Amino acid sequence: MHDKVKIAAVQMEPRIMRNSENLDNILLKTGTAAHGGADLIVFPECALTGYVFASRKEAMPYMETIPGPSTDKLASCCRELGVHAIVGLLEIDGDKCFNAAVLVGPEGLVGKYRKNHLPFLGIDRYLDPGDRSFTVYKTPIGNIGIHICYDCNFPESARIMMLLGADILALPTNWPEGRGKVAKYVVIARAYENKVHLVAANRVGSERGTKFIGLSKIINAWGDTLAEAGSDDEQIIYGEVNLAEAREKHVVYKAGEFEMDLIHDRRPELYTELCKARKA
Repeated sequence: MHDKVKIAAVQMEPRIMRNSENLDNILLKTGTAAHGGADLIVFPECALTGYVFASRKEAMPYMETIPGPSTDKLASCCRELGVHAIVGLLEIDGDKCFNAAVLVGPEGLVGKYRKNHLPFLGIDRYLDPGDRSFTVYKTPIGNIGIHICYDCNFPESARIMMLLGADILALPTNWPEGRGKVAKYVVIARAYENKVHLVAANRVGSERGTKFIGLSKIINAWGDTLAEAGSDDEQIIYGEVNLAEAREKHVVYKAGEFEMDLIHDRRPELYTELCKARKA
């Protein structure tokens, strides 16, 4: 197990309906990030497929199975380079269609996540919501949890993965104009309140009239921004994190006078309202 992990967030501009071209770009940038020393490389939401589809029917020819041809090629790349990568794509599974992300490493496909919270935006308007619980994957570079874009607006998403032992939370995202406060404040809050490292990889460019804002970020478990991308250009940012900092939830500012324990100080018996469904 590594003590320190170098994370790369790849801010790129996917081309809608051009899976092959996007995959080539993903593999190329995986190589660039690996040669930059990255252990974990995170790409945006729907990096393989594009996002602003007009219907489920239009998007279906560009959806892929997991595992499938693209994840197989990504696995070969990760095996050759000795890295882990997280990539967003559209998944088809029988008659279900999901906004998904895969975690792939040197040993192949480690796991996948299906977006649980769907906004009325882009392809999410036409997809099925995720049908699996949040999962944390144990890897040689730490315990990794995955959520996608709008999921981070629901603090329960990050909190449950923290309680499951996550060291690093990956957030592939497609933040459009109007979501700048999420990039500026929300992801920092999620890292800080859970004392976990967080990497948010956003896209740039415009797609069918929707402009995306970039601002990808890597944040450590103290809530410090280690690296931040600009708003317009493709680029790769890097940040090195210490796994031990995410695993120590008992924070001692002054022994015996000012201490906090982010797990044991919780009061779950007071949070029951969080688990009650609400009518629209």
